Amino acid sequence: MAASRPDEPVLEVRGLVKHFPLTKGILFKKQIGAVQAVDGIDLKLYKGETLGVVGESGCGKSTTARLLMRLERPTAGQILFHGEDIAQLSGKALKAVRRNIQIVLQDPYSSLNPRMTVGDIVAEPFEIHKDVAPKGSRRKLVQELLEVVGLNPEHIHRYPHQFSGGQRQRIGIARGLALRPEIIVCDEPVSALDVSVQAQVINLFEKLQDELGLSYVFIAHDLSVVRHISDRVAVMYLGKVVETGDEEQIYERPTHPYTQALLSAVPVPDPSLRGHRDQIMLEGDVPSPANPPSGCRFRTRCWKAQDVCSVEEPELIVREGLDHPSACHFASIREVISTIDVS
Repeated sequence: MAASRPDEPVLEVRGLVKHFPLTKGILFKKQIGAVQAVDGIDLKLYKGETLGVVGESGCGKSTTARLLMRLERPTAGQILFHGEDIAQLSGKALKAVRRNIQIVLQDPYSSLNPRMTVGDIVAEPFEIHKDVAPKGSRRKLVQELLEVVGLNPEHIHRYPHQFSGGQRQRIGIARGLALRPEIIVCDEPVSALDVSVQAQVINLFEKLQDELGLSYVFIAHDLSVVRHISDRVAVMYLGKVVETGDEEQIYERPTHPYTQALLSAVPVPDPSLRGHRDQIMLEGDVPSPANPPSGCRFRTRCWKAQDVCSVEEPELIVREGLDHPSACHFASIREVISTIDVS
């Protein structure tokens, strides 16, 4: 993980919004609403660091990943890469930026084309960006990439089904590295893998970051994985970022009720500590992003909610007596027993 960071972020998100329209009718479609998948989030990523994004399924994490890659066009907001708003780019200009921002997808079983050899899969970015590597040098480059991620470079003629899940994810990582990007967006990259394999892949990500100076946006729902790899963490709930901070602030001194509830649900490996921690039980289900609550979106499940929460949406700011931003009118530190081993 990064020890220090420059003043200017490599990537900055300002007021990012993505609403998917809901329509009715067949011939004459009429919009009757919108799914507010991402609704005004701010993020910063610095060179050589890892920003973890964590939250429940459906909170907008994967949509955020697709927006950062410009696989989706934002409804509103800015995505600044070295100060340039890539949300407004298209055509050749967007293609050029994409060389510097690559993605590793969640499922290594469906993200690799089963009809293509591993060599062709890893070399595919060279076909799209032909100026990166001459045809005569691509085989050697592919073999070098496979070796970098811990695979046998002589296996370039094999197909994805001949590899294990962890090996397939390494192939996906090799493909992501092909264009020598500055940023890799990791969208749940280990959630489909066995626990022992997860550790191997996480260690590979950290090794590559140290050697290549990569910056990661690491999206996951597993709090232990996010803590292990992240320098800073953003907690999302129903399309909003509700708390941000460094690893210690989020995991040892959470201030937002949602973050506190998430951490209280993490299993305690030490039996002697299990009776010393109060688990927070949230009532009800996550509201629909097509019809989110007024004011604070978490208020329908929050034990701290008062009248102001239904009227006034809390800002993501550093409140009096706290040391990191939290989007809660009644944010307060709740020290937790560390339940996550990061050794």
